[in-house]
Amino acid sequence: MRGELTAKGKATRSRIVEGAAAVLREKGVSSATLDDIMARTSTSKSQLFHYFPAGKDELLVAVAQFEADQVLEDQQPYLGCLDSWEAWERWRDVVINRYEAQGDECPLGSLFLQIGRSAPGARAIVIELMRRWQESLAVGIRSLQAAGRLPAGLDVDARAAALLASIQGGVSILLSTGQSTHLRAALDQGITDLRRAGSASP
Repeated sequence: MRGELTAKGKATRSRIVEGAAAVLREKGVSSATLDDIMARTSTSKSQLFHYFPAGKDELLVAVAQFEADQVLEDQQPYLGCLDSWEAWERWRDVVINRYEAQGDECPLGSLFLQIGRSAPGARAIVIELMRRWQESLAVGIRSLQAAGRLPAGLDVDARAAALLASIQGGVSILLSTGQSTHLRAALDQGITDLRRAGSASP
């Protein structure tokens, strides 16, 4: 088992993962090879297997984690400060722009297809991504409650879960059709429903 990495080792591993992510985005998961990744990252085979002893599968899981983290990072700083209706609208625009720019190619989805979505490592990544995303939405809703813009009795977790599910549905349709219409509608409706809950509160 690989021991704890030094700061330099962690930096090297991160560089390999980020370089691999770029290669996979360009060439596709099925076409990219370890040789492509080694060339992009100026890494020898011995180095690559030092950081990823199980080879390509282990590297793919690491890249999937990187891409999952990127999903949330791309929504910042807006996802982390959903404390006004204006902030929610800015976050909505960022989400739509991200997925429209991505189009019908999803790096994370391609990775999961390659390593198997039900594989323990992949499943854990999906579960943690959805947990963090939903919790960020819940924190935003609670911020509106604290500001008196939403009723205290609102089921925050249910609202956050429903909004996340609607986003994922819109993204799935975008990936299938290349059209963002449903994603836009899902976000607009979710935010509108929250606004209505606020205006209906005494």
